[in-house]
Amino acid sequence: MKMLMIAMLALLMTGCGKSKGSNSSETIVKTDPVGPAFLADSAYLFCQQQCDFGPRIMNSVAHDRCGEWIAAKFRQYGMEVTLQKADLRGYDGTILKSTNLTASYRPELKDRILLCAHWDSRPWADNDPDEANHHRPVMAANDGASGVAVMLEVARLLQNDSLDLGIDFVCFDAEDWGTPQWAESDVNSSDTWALGAQYWAEQCAMQNAQGTFKYGILLDMVGGEGARFYQEQVSLYFAPDVVRKVWSAAETLGFGSFFPKEEGGAITDDHLPVNRVAKVPCIDIIPYHPDCEASSFGPTWHTVNDDMSHIDKNTLQAVGQTIVQVLWSEQ
Repeated sequence: MKMLMIAMLALLMTGCGKSKGSNSSETIVKTDPVGPAFLADSAYLFCQQQCDFGPRIMNSVAHDRCGEWIAAKFRQYGMEVTLQKADLRGYDGTILKSTNLTASYRPELKDRILLCAHWDSRPWADNDPDEANHHRPVMAANDGASGVAVMLEVARLLQNDSLDLGIDFVCFDAEDWGTPQWAESDVNSSDTWALGAQYWAEQCAMQNAQGTFKYGILLDMVGGEGARFYQEQVSLYFAPDVVRKVWSAAETLGFGSFFPKEEGGAITDDHLPVNRVAKVPCIDIIPYHPDCEASSFGPTWHTVNDDMSHIDKNTLQAVGQTIVQVLWSEQ
């Protein structure tokens, strides 16, 4: 994912028929903590187990084996798993053997919540401070594995604490094959990211399935040290009520310091096609580091240092328990 220019965001808003503040009158009622305890140790292990396969870059053995493992874990926790395979074209013409993985909880229920994250790894550490690393793959402990790890832990909790609620856990593929900084390409850079989500959203729109989901939450880089999750601007435009719901849940749990009620950047990420094409109101929980010189996504973003040594269980706990609060509050 990468930053959108402010002018680009303005164009996006001009081209859509609804106002950013269209539902701003909704009152969020603060509730007591609900739901089971999210175990950060368990989510940390799920993160480590993905990294044990190595970088999960497209068209690699590590990628395919990790995908099989993720599917098996969701099945172990009683989910109905479907695989959406597609050959997608990367910025450089490479055909990417992509698999979007959906694990459905209570598939018989019509009204559903979408939880999603990408599971592939960045092939190139093109933001690494050492240029010698710019063509090396990224382990992606945070930028990929952490979001899937949180979803797996939520799925594990659902085994013993059932909800009368339909949930689809969607693992998007081919998110991080976006144009590298060193590439000489005239391809529209923003269109080269989130390829799996673009395909998923197109299929969702073709099947008129957008009404299936009440809302969606994207988890991206939700385990990093020092992470603070400001309110992302595309999320605020398309799904302001969902932003308020999630940030209110975090405040209820005492995690308000992790979820500042201030705006961050506008991000090209998987939630963009989910909102624009699939028409599912979806927000992005993604860190914003306003004072980091290396990247507003934090110092390890797209570097070889995005490894398990920089995963923080406190961050996983804050995000995971907040997701539990949101889901169990739907009861």
